[in-house]
Amino acid sequence: MRRTAGLCLVLALGACAAVPKGGPEPVPAEPAVPVAAVRPPPPQARTAEEFDTTTPAQREAARAAPRGGDARLGLSVASLGDPTDPGFWAVTPLVTRVRPGRLVDPVTGISVQVELRPRDAAPGAGTLVSLPAMRALGVPLTALREIAIHAAQ
Repeated sequence: MRRTAGLCLVLALGACAAVPKGGPEPVPAEPAVPVAAVRPPPPQARTAEEFDTTTPAQREAARAAPRGGDARLGLSVASLGDPTDPGFWAVTPLVTRVRPGRLVDPVTGISVQVELRPRDAAPGAGTLVSLPAMRALGVPLTALREIAIHAAQ
């Protein structure tokens, strides 16, 4: 029931703003933590701790500065994505293909490397962020927070 309520909340938040920057998408680099390397949560998971199956080493790698540069794609209001989908990722209308990237909280300066996934939605639809990435950013799971989205070059 909680899982269904959480997913309904995510769907209800689809009217979040995004402000894309123009220009071509940069060439991607390797992600810090491959999404496939994170195990899925157990079926009985009910808490954020149980849904976040990343290891301390994976969390440290995701928070590390990316190798090489990146380009800021724009700002987007982030909300919690599907908590059953493991790993560090963000589904955003600011990319057209899967690629490595980084999310930055402009208020705190905290950043996390993620896999950017395209979202078939208008630029103002906002960005859905994985539970581990939200936690790494220090953003409350129920918050709507404007974040900067960067793509690896």
